[in-house]
Amino acid sequence: MTVSTKISKQLKEKIQRLKIKPSKILRKALEDEVKKREIEELKAEIDRLKPTLEKISVEDVVKNIREDRDSR
Repeated sequence: MTVSTKISKQLKEKIQRLKIKPSKILRKALEDEVKKREIEELKAEIDRLKPTLEKISVEDVVKNIREDRDSR
């Protein structure tokens, strides 16, 4: 996928003068933003599931895991 954007002439000149590779910077910024938003989505899902998860005891989870392992 190719992404393009418009920047000012001054910014373009500074990028060239400083020998900055915009593709690397933009790729990293996009990856960071995607990761950040995925984390936000997961936190929202955890908050949504929290009331249900609080009703399940650790003992029940352990018991179910043992039963599953024994049935194999």
